[in-house]
Amino acid sequence: MIRLLTFTNLYPSDERPRHGIFVEERLRRLVESGRVSASVIVPVAGTFRTRTAERHGLCVSYVGFPAIRVVTSWINPLLLARCARAAVAEHVGRFGSFDILDAHYFYPDGVAGVRLARHFGRPAVITARGSDINVAAREPVAGAWIRWAARRCAAMIAVSEALRAAMIARGLPAGAITVLRNGVDLGRFRPLDRAAARASLGLTGPLLLSVGNLVPEKGHDLAIRALAQLPAVRLVIIGSGPQRAGLKRLASALAVADRLRWIAPVSQDELVRYYSAADLCLLCSSREGMPNVVLESLACGTPVVATAVGGVPEIVSAPAAGVVVARRIPDELAAACAAVLRAAPDRSAIRRHAEHFGWDQPVRRQVELLESIAAACRP
Repeated sequence: MIRLLTFTNLYPSDERPRHGIFVEERLRRLVESGRVSASVIVPVAGTFRTRTAERHGLCVSYVGFPAIRVVTSWINPLLLARCARAAVAEHVGRFGSFDILDAHYFYPDGVAGVRLARHFGRPAVITARGSDINVAAREPVAGAWIRWAARRCAAMIAVSEALRAAMIARGLPAGAITVLRNGVDLGRFRPLDRAAARASLGLTGPLLLSVGNLVPEKGHDLAIRALAQLPAVRLVIIGSGPQRAGLKRLASALAVADRLRWIAPVSQDELVRYYSAADLCLLCSSREGMPNVVLESLACGTPVVATAVGGVPEIVSAPAAGVVVARRIPDELAAACAAVLRAAPDRSAIRRHAEHFGWDQPVRRQVELLESIAAACRP
């Protein structure tokens, strides 16, 4: 039994139930294998005392650290590690020592995780998720820290082949990187009757779905501009964020506001209904690691039109799955949507494609990786 201590800010809480849900999902699957036990430490900006909760049978400690914005980014991983050290020591006193520290998101969490692991004499594994490599690693200070951590951790995980290539391009050692993609819960995300799903949601007509935070990198503005070129088509956007007001103004200016519905973030079970109701899911991101939205949509039998970012081409790899758009411009997105709507792909074929992306293989391979690291570190 591998005793795992997960360290990441990407983890759900009662206040933010969908934040980092993909990290929690993978960790739960590892524990369900019967070969891993785990607990979690989540650094959260704020000066509150450590609070502990139980989520799905796992002990999760939320550790406050001061958010000092004027301090240079050189301090961030040091500050994180220092503030979390007492929580890790308390964890060791309560549960016994851990075998491996499991850090998610390379900067600053992964760097701080390596420092914590070294302090407690344990190996660390870091999972890169996307913007930590595609954005942070390009910056001089953060990039230097990331390379420092990469040379001192026991292994690195990339969630797609594209992300592994980006890590190597940023100077991280290729031999230490293992690709373990995200999985999708094929039991939860499954095709529902489309007519029934639409009726329950009050949706009609050709329907596009765009899911994600309302932030520039998700490209919801491109989805709205593409909608303007698709007469009689409707669009549902699920998400929240700082761009909401600006996106609404854009929809009004393009005279598509009456064909657009805005939905606040919903539970995963509710998402299944929206995926099943839609004719296609539209992802217009400028960067991604391995987008769960694409995996979830395909598992529900709904094709995808998506920009060629991150691991998207590795998922949308069969004609039934949809179309990957080479250029991130509204004209090409609209043309791809129109082509998919005309083709009306077979939903059962889409589902069969998605079944290659369940959790069984990535969980088995990660357990094997963790066991090899633990064995190498035993005296």
